[in-house]
Amino acid sequence: MCPKPIPTPSKSETDMFRNRLENMIDMRHELVRLAELIDWKRFDDAFGGLYAEKGRPGLPTRLMVGLHLLKHARGISDDQVCAQWVENAYFQFFCGETYFQTRLPLDRTSMSVWRSRIGADKLEVLLAETLAAATRAKAVEPSQMQRITVDTTAQTKAVAHPTDSHLLLRSIEWLNKLARKQGVNLRQSYLRLATRARREVARLIHGRGHKQAMRHLRKMRTWAGRLVRDIERKIIARPDLQLACGPRLDRVKAFLAQKPDDKHKIYALHAPEAECIAKGKARTRYEFGVKTSIAVTNARAVGGQFIVGIQAVPGLPYDGHTLKDQIAQVERLTGSKVTRAYVDKGYRGHGLTSPDIHVTQSKAKRTPTIRRELRRRSAIEPIIGHTKSDGLLERNHLVGAQGDAINAILVGAGHNIRLLLAWLRSLLSFILAYIVTTLAPWTMPLSGARVRVCQ
Repeated sequence: MCPKPIPTPSKSETDMFRNRLENMIDMRHELVRLAELIDWKRFDDAFGGLYAEKGRPGLPTRLMVGLHLLKHARGISDDQVCAQWVENAYFQFFCGETYFQTRLPLDRTSMSVWRSRIGADKLEVLLAETLAAATRAKAVEPSQMQRITVDTTAQTKAVAHPTDSHLLLRSIEWLNKLARKQGVNLRQSYLRLATRARREVARLIHGRGHKQAMRHLRKMRTWAGRLVRDIERKIIARPDLQLACGPRLDRVKAFLAQKPDDKHKIYALHAPEAECIAKGKARTRYEFGVKTSIAVTNARAVGGQFIVGIQAVPGLPYDGHTLKDQIAQVERLTGSKVTRAYVDKGYRGHGLTSPDIHVTQSKAKRTPTIRRELRRRSAIEPIIGHTKSDGLLERNHLVGAQGDAINAILVGAGHNIRLLLAWLRSLLSFILAYIVTTLAPWTMPLSGARVRVCQ
């Protein structure tokens, strides 16, 4: 007979020998105070309707929201934030844990699934709550959110620079991988020949061997077409294989058929939503991703310029046509009406009569206050730079157009979290300095003995 199982100890008995996180960490830390400022119940109310009562219990909402805020505040990947969560007691306290955990309570892929389930529209609650927390911390005043600065930038996709030789080699590799997965025997793979041709094109295309490079490109295009036709012939009598291979075959055929002057071309096989954006930069003529609109506070706030609205705008629209939706998002997130918006010359011809839109270098007569605020329009440029260097706007790894929209919202929330943490750190330093300079002289003994002041 099997031995009798040892009874599992109750939760109170196991917790008796465990140290609480609040006894292990410094409760004056900025992450601890930020966790007290955020209204976590707001996320439960916003996302509760997306969960069912039956089935496997879902992960705590505070845990998932906290991981995404920490990820974009630090500018790291899903894998890195999960690894740091296990090692960092402050991360665990911020995500709602009571005791120190030695194992991650979720799989890393749960973050991807959770983002896709919530969607970009619902995730705007994260950005709105960061602004509400900044208001509670007195880092920004509600009146400062009524005067904003708006600009657009390129949210680049995690794709290689699209050249014909690279995309043709990727097409041949894609088709071979698809055939192996579906059990289709190809007449010839062309992998060795295509790899060698790709190398020759890179060597000859910018020198005197331009004609030879173009000859190699034509061969690669022929080989990719042969693979497409070979797979189509062998799956013509298999409806299941046609359904499985159809999307990738159609994408490769669309790439092979596109011309240099076509619009909506494919620049990456795994990310067909990537668009070619020309922002007029000297060092980077073209960027591949999606245009993104950003709105920040215009005033020089004590805590910094907070992002009050950010959204991806696919389709390469004219900047002036994105202004209306951007102002509507700001009013939706902040709960206050925008009275003034400052933009650059790219927004001329926006056609809006309300609120007051002020364009740089225009000849309209302005008051001294408007002229002073208009000079601060260029302050949005370093904010965009921080979202790319410190955040994850520079190289987006999320899949599809939905991934572009989700990443933009989370980047804005991460920027606001960084400003809040810096504000809380400076506030604590100010309070400690005030205590030392104001209260310390009253505690000094008359004999002149040295007294150590605790900070």
